[in-house]
Amino acid sequence: MRMPSRVALSTVAAAIALTGASVITAGHAHADETPSVPPGTESSAEPPVEVDANSPGLKMVDGATLAPAKVLDIKSIVESEGGEERREDTNSDVKFALQAEVLFGKDSAKLSSAANARIAAIAAEIKKQDAKRVRVFGFTDNLGSAAHGDVLSKQRADAVHKVLQQQLGSAGVTFEIRGYGEQYPIADNSTEEGRKKNRRVEVSFPRGEGGSQG
Repeated sequence: MRMPSRVALSTVAAAIALTGASVITAGHAHADETPSVPPGTESSAEPPVEVDANSPGLKMVDGATLAPAKVLDIKSIVESEGGEERREDTNSDVKFALQAEVLFGKDSAKLSSAANARIAAIAAEIKKQDAKRVRVFGFTDNLGSAAHGDVLSKQRADAVHKVLQQQLGSAGVTFEIRGYGEQYPIADNSTEEGRKKNRRVEVSFPRGEGGSQG
């Protein structure tokens, strides 16, 4: 998928083990780069703890040595200029997020004429990674009833899944398709700009079975 080259990088967690103490430092992503975390997609890494660099408790005891630094995770984010398309890469996973407006008409689960090409680009990346497990999750904003959002988001996830399945053919891919409605927003639902980001379909799959990051 070709996107303008506005790139945001969220990096770097390094863990250092000390004799008698543990210290973890981490870089923090901006708040608007926080991805959704539906059940089953949470990171397995322990969250970093806040530490006071001036605390005397951080001093190593006599004879202590530093363990080698360890990079816990690296995340890169590429987003189109208007935010319609977004790709997130970590050491273990790839996730594409497409705003509903680039795939569907208003309040509809019928794919637009331009949608197939966008979904085909995702299918090509799934093939490149030789991924065998793919999640397709639909989300809406918080306008209208929650029940309607649940149904619409599932219908949209089903529509994207159908095209992916056609594109991938007999590749032996197992799909998980869910509609989460207004759950797990990634932006503020009090503005139209935020609601537009929340109306989306996400496709995620493991990295490393057949491809490399970048």
